[in-house]
Formats: sequence, structure tokens, C-alpha cells
Amino acid sequence: MANTVSKTGPAPQRILIVRLGSMGDVIHALHAVTAIRKAAPETTIGWLIEKRWVELLASPSASRSGERSPQRPLVDEIHTVNTFAWRHAPFSAGTWGEITAARKELRAPNYEAVLDLQGAIRSAVMARWAKVPVIGAEEPREKIARILYARRIGAQGAHVIEQNLSLARAVFPFRMDDCGTALPSDSAAEEKMASWLRNQGTSNFALLNPGAGWAAKQWPAERYAQVAKQLAKEGLLSFINFSPAEEVMAREVESASGGAAKAMACSITELIALTRRARLFIGGDTGPMHLAAALQVPVVAIFGPTNPARNGPYGVKNIVLRSDASPTSYSHTKEADPGLLQIQPEQVMQAARELLREGRG
Repeated sequence: MANTVSKTGPAPQRILIVRLGSMGDVIHALHAVTAIRKAAPETTIGWLIEKRWVELLASPSASRSGERSPQRPLVDEIHTVNTFAWRHAPFSAGTWGEITAARKELRAPNYEAVLDLQGAIRSAVMARWAKVPVIGAEEPREKIARILYARRIGAQGAHVIEQNLSLARAVFPFRMDDCGTALPSDSAAEEKMASWLRNQGTSNFALLNPGAGWAAKQWPAERYAQVAKQLAKEGLLSFINFSPAEEVMAREVESASGGAAKAMACSITELIALTRRARLFIGGDTGPMHLAAALQVPVVAIFGPTNPARNGPYGVKNIVLRSDASPTSYSHTKEADPGLLQIQPEQVMQAARELLREGRG
């Protein structure tokens, strides 16, 4: 298969999407795949994704293939890999057995093309497992990946969602404003979260997310606590979402808030159900922020070194707070970003009040 194919042709009737993770990146890709689904409702769409993020495509009660449903609204086939486990045992018989099975599984649906929305050498290699032409960006995130593409497309747009849309639109013509996202809706999770909120005595709440991918993106826990106290004075309880690795930070916010904020852990499916009900989301550049934006929950985004023009909340009412002192960098540094530390709780509250006045609209 030549790696310099550039000509266009009929849109494929069976296409595989490759976007392995993480949460925010999968949500960024959902816009493009939702647009494909709207433009070509009869097209068979598969998705290769890391096992840990599969609930962004289908709730646990849904099958991984076959007729679509509210529990799996977007894709027809879900293929999972577990590269985290593979990296920890790269030479084990179990790892090689799973890789062999994954390669076989990706070939079975007879896809006509693969669209790599990750742009990494890892995703490009896995895309080739389907044994059909791979389409990707002219300038992928990891430049070496481009040699594995049969067709390369110049991505357009400042935001990563716009870039993904431009790649998808080169394959399936659609209006660039006809996107949005389709996320699973699970009745059991919806009822569980509704019941949990009734037990908390509120339906009027904000979601706080103090964690982030690395330390430079994390606004201090005690400042989230101060914001929670102010929100409580205005009638909003705050719930703190956290991953297992972020529990200590979440408990710090909870303790310092004096009861104004409550830490709670939940599955991705439950987080989707809970986020749908929130009046406001406050947090940094992290997956749950992008989930809130996708669900049209107003967002106060607290940014440090990453660029909100590329990674900010998209398609929703939002206010981004970022200091001019924050340099744009995607280095996973452990030191706090000095510019991020310049953002004060009252600035966050001012933004929150403005969005609460406007409502979801």
C-alpha cells in the first residue's frame, strides 16, 4: 500500500475510527464522528479505543456491536485494547495473544478505510492492523506516524475539535457547524444519580474538578474550597469529581470547604449522568471539563500552560481564566505554573456568577 495516496473517492461505507484515549481526547473526537453519523447515517462506524475509556462510547449494559441504542448511540462496533497492561508485560504470552486477537478482530468487519484521529505512531500502527488504507493528518502529533498513512489531509482550525472535524469532512462531506456530540445515556445510571441527589437534598449544584493531567495544570485545592464556600452562600452545593489518583486532593478540598463541597467517586457512565444535571462546571484543562462542555453545561475553565484556543471548552457558554504569565507548554512538569497561581478565587466566583445568571440557554 503506497503511503502517498492523496486522491479522494467515494465515502467509505464501513470506516474504523482510531482514538485510543484519553477522556478529553476521545470527547474531542466525538464531534467529528457524530458529524459523520449525521452525514452518513447508514455507514458502519467502528472505533478502536482503550478499554478504560469505552464507557464514553457505550454504557456497561450495552453490547459492543450490533444495533445502536441510547446506551451505544454513535458507533456500530467497538474494539478495545489495553496498552497499559501490554506495556507492563510486553513480552508475555498473554500480551502477544491479545495483540493477535485484536489484529484478527479489526480485520473481521471488512472496513474500507481507517481514520486515525490520534496521530501517534502507536495509533497509526494499530490502524494498519485493519489491513485497509489509513487516513490521517498531514502534520500528525508524532510526525513519524505520517509514513503509515495512505492518505494525508491538512488539518484546519485552531481548536483540536475543529481539526478533527476537518479531517472527517475530507472523507464525509458535511457542514462544519453540524456537529455536537452523542454520548451514552444509561437508565440505571441516570436513576442512581437522581436518587443520590435526592439523598443529598439538592438538585442545584456545581461540579468541581481540582485534578488535572499534570501538576502545572492544577489550581490549588484550598482555592477550590474557597470557591465552594462562596457558591454555598449563593445556594449551590459543590460536588468534587476525582479519579483514584486524585482522591487525596479531593479530600483536601472537601475538608477545607467546611461542608460546602462533597467529594464523590463514580464510574464514567455515572459521571455522564451526574454532569448532565449540573448547573455549572469549574475546573482546569481535563477530561471532565470537556465532558461538561459536550453536555452543554456552562464551564468556568481555569487554564495554566495549555492553550485554550486549542484545548478550551468548545461549543458551550464558558469563561476561560488564564494569566498572561502562563507560557504555552505541553510539557508534563511537576512544578506549579506561576501564571495559574495568579488566578484568585474571587475571579472564579465572578465568572461563576455571570454564567449562573445566564443559565444553560
